[in-house]
Amino acid sequence: MATRRYEFRVDGRLSEAARSAFVGMRITEVPPQTIIDGDVLDESHLHGIIVQLQTLGITVVSVHPVPG
Repeated sequence: MATRRYEFRVDGRLSEAARSAFVGMRITEVPPQTIIDGDVLDESHLHGIIVQLQTLGITVVSVHPVPG
């Protein structure tokens, strides 16, 4: 898997602590959700981001690659 841009749509707003966990990714609030998007290096990186979201107690609504 080559580097690919992904969009992670999550419920609610992110705290400053949660935002700092996703350095290098764009965070856009679209109430009542937040979109986190950025480059994902490989499948392991993708799973790591999902685990990080879960560890922070953030509800993931959807995850998908951004066409491009």
